[in-house]
Amino acid sequence: MIGGLAVATACGSPGAGSPGGANAPAAQTKDSTGTVARGRAPAPRAAGRRTVLFVGTSLTAGLGLDPDSAFPAIIQRKIDSAGLAFHVVNAGVSGETSAGARQRMAWLLRQPFDVMVLETGANDGLRGTPVSETRANIQAIVDTVRRVRPEAAIVLVQMEALPNLGQRYTRAFHDTYPRLAARNQVTLLPFLLDGVAAHPALLQGDGLHPNDAGEKIVAANVWRGLEPVLVGKRVGG
Repeated sequence: MIGGLAVATACGSPGAGSPGGANAPAAQTKDSTGTVARGRAPAPRAAGRRTVLFVGTSLTAGLGLDPDSAFPAIIQRKIDSAGLAFHVVNAGVSGETSAGARQRMAWLLRQPFDVMVLETGANDGLRGTPVSETRANIQAIVDTVRRVRPEAAIVLVQMEALPNLGQRYTRAFHDTYPRLAARNQVTLLPFLLDGVAAHPALLQGDGLHPNDAGEKIVAANVWRGLEPVLVGKRVGG
């Protein structure tokens, strides 16, 4: 699975500029109005707008790109063009595992949000983390959000594992996402790099992270599944 190789390596290898795994020090929350470093007060809610929080790895953070070119920023422009009153907050952290995302939730939940888009697990696949641990971490994140923000919608992004870990592992890893989505009745988005991985013209010089052109495709992948969620939030509250 070439796509799985690309995403897993992009999110976690030292060569991709994302060392540190769950303890990566460059933990920042970026939004369309600026950047809020970890440990400081969360970004204020934009007046009259609901919040979409993107939690993820270097792929969400937009490693190697101008912040305005990262796919969450492109999603913000799509939201504005659609006339939807939502404000995007980018809480992507390079090198983060699902365990790291789970540990960060207490801090992330300090700020209000109405929709959380969760992109996590690729670095688990890179490290060969037992699928049961990845599944437990994602389930714990969902449970925590449901407990603290019961009104928030959760959107889960499909991720993939390294093919050289063996078919049994990669299949179990892949299957974890639709099973969690079904169990928790959350929206599942397709593989983040669908149509981008293994296409050099759509990748940065590292051959791993999307370039500006690739990021537009990533944003389109996300938007197809996210737009109905936002429309439902606008109509249904």
